Amino acid sequence: MTLPPAAAAVRPRRILPVIALSQFAGTSLWFAINAVMTDLQRHAALPSGAVGWLTSAVQLGFIAGTFLFAVLAIADRFSPRLVFLASSLAGAAIAAATALLPPRLDGLLVLRFATGIALAGIYPVGMKIAAGWYDRGLGWALGVLVGALALGTALPFALRALGTQWDWQAVMLAVAAVAAAGGVAMALGVPDGPHLAPAARITPRALAVIWRDPQVRASAFGYFGHMGELYAFFVLLPMIVAQRWSGASLSWWVFGAIAIGFVSCVGGGLLATRLGGARVAGLMLAGSGLCGLAAPWLLDAPTPVWAAWLLLWGATVVGDSPQFSALTAANAPRAMVGSVLTFVNAIGFSITTATIVLFVGLAGTLPLAQVLPWLAVGPAIGLLFLAPLWRTR
Repeated sequence: MTLPPAAAAVRPRRILPVIALSQFAGTSLWFAINAVMTDLQRHAALPSGAVGWLTSAVQLGFIAGTFLFAVLAIADRFSPRLVFLASSLAGAAIAAATALLPPRLDGLLVLRFATGIALAGIYPVGMKIAAGWYDRGLGWALGVLVGALALGTALPFALRALGTQWDWQAVMLAVAAVAAAGGVAMALGVPDGPHLAPAARITPRALAVIWRDPQVRASAFGYFGHMGELYAFFVLLPMIVAQRWSGASLSWWVFGAIAIGFVSCVGGGLLATRLGGARVAGLMLAGSGLCGLAAPWLLDAPTPVWAAWLLLWGATVVGDSPQFSALTAANAPRAMVGSVLTFVNAIGFSITTATIVLFVGLAGTLPLAQVLPWLAVGPAIGLLFLAPLWRTR
């Protein structure tokens, strides 16, 4: 229910925390399989490349779901918080089914694709709910919400670390419970905001804007370079940590390296008010790219140096995400913002499906010291395209 005008002037303090917590809970579905992959491979005799295919299936489902939700205007026809609730409950049911059904690769691929569709009703819809409450200061809220995505992505690894005696099915069921709770929290704690507006129809003309408009092209292709690295790094992260740690320690280190993205997303949002979003995004791209190039020397470094390198990489690899979203939204023609963002996100996630499979395959045949530096190609491309915006605050 949309608030009446008298109530619209006041935004309850709970709004952003509840949205962020709900996003955190819902997006825990994203990397749930990755957190239990070692146990699952042992239990179901999955091939070594299964983690790449299963993660890419989620990405493809998210792309398909994003277009489905946009074309059908689902979050406009129905209350976004109820769409969020339904998607969270659906994602939770899929996670439970993953735990309870026989773990065959073909079935898991279908379930992970369906998880991606459910996530399209969680992450973007959560952003729409936030936009309904923020006519100003959305950039700050965006940093918090993308940070919540990083925390949600990391959560299954924390559950795996806490439940060292659990089987992999118990971890999946715990993630399912968390996701369902997030949907209920959103539905009960966040009314539809006073600034909620229907999205414009998706138009293919936005594709031409992405290429022809210099500013949109700069931020969009900067984002594409960022996405070329981001999810491939997340998938390779357990392999990086496994060279030094095992068991609960491995899961805690993976959790920390992803979860620190919350700090960099929020901190980057604050820094952008002084330096400008393009400069903050450029700094993050440069930082993550240098971390990749330094991998051959730091993989075997003393633990304090290794830890600093891993956490810096985890912070910079995701800290530019809110800035790219804000830059693209600010530079796109007003009538096409929704279409431009939809196509940019779809292209970005399509890139991740390719780089995930590519880098998992390379890591199966080559030492990580030879594979990880190639992750810097994405940030380098991103920096090249982003450069024209560095002078713009």
